[in-house]
Amino acid sequence: GLFGVPELSCPEGFQEAQDKALQESEQLVQKACSTPPGPETVMIFDQLSDSLCRVADLADFVKVAHPDFAFREAAEEACRNIGTVVEKLNTDIELCQSLRRLLADETVMSSLDPETRRVAELFMFDFEISGIHLDEEKRKKAVDLNVRILDLCNEFLIGTHLPNKIDKHVLPEHIRYNFTAEGNYLQVAGLHADCPDDLVLEAAYKIFLHSNAQQLRRLEDLLASRNSLAQLVGYDTFAHRALQGTMAKNPETVRQFLEKLSDQLSKRTQKDFEMMTKMKMKLNPHNSTLMPWDHPYYSGVLRAERYNIDPGLYCPFFSLGACMEGLNSLFSRLLGISLYAEQTKRGEIWSEDVRKLAVVHETEGLLGYIYCDFFQRPDKPHQDCHFTVRGGRLRENGEYQLPVVVLMLSLPHSARGAPTLLTPGMMENLFHEMGHAMHSMLGRTRYQHVTGTRCPTDFAEVPSILMEYFANDYRVVNQFARHYKTGQPLPKNMVSRLCESKKVCAAADMQLQVFYAVLDQIYHGKHPLKKSTTEILKETQEKVYGLPYVPNTAWQLRFSHLVGYGAKYYSYLMSRAVASMVWKQCFAQNPFDRAMGERYRREMLAHGGGKEPILMVQGMLQKSPSVEDFVDALVSDLDHDFETFIMDS
Repeated sequence: GLFGVPELSCPEGFQEAQDKALQESEQLVQKACSTPPGPETVMIFDQLSDSLCRVADLADFVKVAHPDFAFREAAEEACRNIGTVVEKLNTDIELCQSLRRLLADETVMSSLDPETRRVAELFMFDFEISGIHLDEEKRKKAVDLNVRILDLCNEFLIGTHLPNKIDKHVLPEHIRYNFTAEGNYLQVAGLHADCPDDLVLEAAYKIFLHSNAQQLRRLEDLLASRNSLAQLVGYDTFAHRALQGTMAKNPETVRQFLEKLSDQLSKRTQKDFEMMTKMKMKLNPHNSTLMPWDHPYYSGVLRAERYNIDPGLYCPFFSLGACMEGLNSLFSRLLGISLYAEQTKRGEIWSEDVRKLAVVHETEGLLGYIYCDFFQRPDKPHQDCHFTVRGGRLRENGEYQLPVVVLMLSLPHSARGAPTLLTPGMMENLFHEMGHAMHSMLGRTRYQHVTGTRCPTDFAEVPSILMEYFANDYRVVNQFARHYKTGQPLPKNMVSRLCESKKVCAAADMQLQVFYAVLDQIYHGKHPLKKSTTEILKETQEKVYGLPYVPNTAWQLRFSHLVGYGAKYYSYLMSRAVASMVWKQCFAQNPFDRAMGERYRREMLAHGGGKEPILMVQGMLQKSPSVEDFVDALVSDLDHDFETFIMDS
């Protein structure tokens, strides 16, 4: 069976696994309601969470990644059914009372350890945001809204990826070959950002981002439903509800962070736009106004011209085997951890090119498993991601339930006679996803509710982004980057050039991220919105980003992060700020410092979501960072390295 779960040897097994989980959860609900207040209450709640998550998390992965449609469909159904049960449990009065009794008992509460107390509070928070304190009619409304939001999220997400069609005669003949033909129509499925033809860039932008009434309605419904739910359960806005428990804590702090960052970036961003405009004039004298579709293309041209970083020059040094060796050696030196390839049993994996790794600590033994689903295949989503398939927890019998995760990338298959070769970007993504995996392996909490990456969103990206700093450090890269034919190491100036090239137009790139984050905050802020989502987009784009809005486009209808990161898109920037501070203060001097590695594990990885995120950051940095510190960390990363600059000059 998939992941060694015996029921999942066929799609129908999802029904069986689901029924088993629901049966188990019913017994646990009864047990929770009849247990006197004490640490056991929290234990039962966590078991309940685990029995449902074990099916839901696994199904979450299978529904997007399994090559067999029947498996995907069965998993989708299981997700929906378990989601509905979770929403019902979150409004179950009797179940909530058993937790309330515990939280109200000061003597028992003071005897609990901090992690157990926090987990009890987090479970209570789940009840409260689902409207447990409301009367029966309003509670039912909260459940209905939650189910509606789930459906709208799925519909909106599908809509973000659908191609747009256009009558082929609308486009000049010489550019039609760039798009997929379908009878008299052409399909535009993306922005073609790396195409050297200005006309293709413009056409793709205007057609792919053309407004769509149905998708617009879905977005408006989604935002309105989220707002109704938040207000129903006692929050001013959806953003207030979503930011509870995060590092930022509230929308005011997020706004302050984004405004200060935008102010600090503005001059640099202007300079970047001027450089892109000059480059555009040089290549296209007839039309020199910088448009939104120009940003990704011309920043790439500037990078390539200034630093000669053709991926083809780097790929031979980054074979997949070498990169995995590099990660293994880094984890071994920093954390005492090694990765071992493990044989899989029949039916355990969903594609024959998936590899299973055992994660082993030098003294603590086996910590968990990582399934590496690294290669492209038809119907596989293109984004790189990390999935928790099973969370770690201390079982009732005293054994530890080992965490299981999947890392999904879309690497090309190797050419005959050559290993799989990664571009620098793919190598960095591999390190990024491995950062999440290590968080999952080392966040060995007693409770699965807060295990590994089950922590606030603005903290969850810190371990993965920190790994990017390691991937961009010559001392680390030099350990593994070898030419697959000659064994020659990657020259130091090539690594320096690559790192410096990333700073070209980096202020404008970051400003674009600030724009997305501000837009996300406004959409999830005060309702009813003062204007339509498209008018808000236009206004915010011109004010925050600086490049003109293009009439009849609606970029927000392609903003898929509004689903998983609603009101939390800022998290990438805040996590990067923390990762930058941790790198500079703790690892920049010596990226292999074992004592620092242990401190990082102890202070930041070990707690999962069982400790307040800002306290973990304080433990690591040994100071409490301010919003200004976050902004300074991000902006100082944009400065060019003087030594490289001199070498290159």
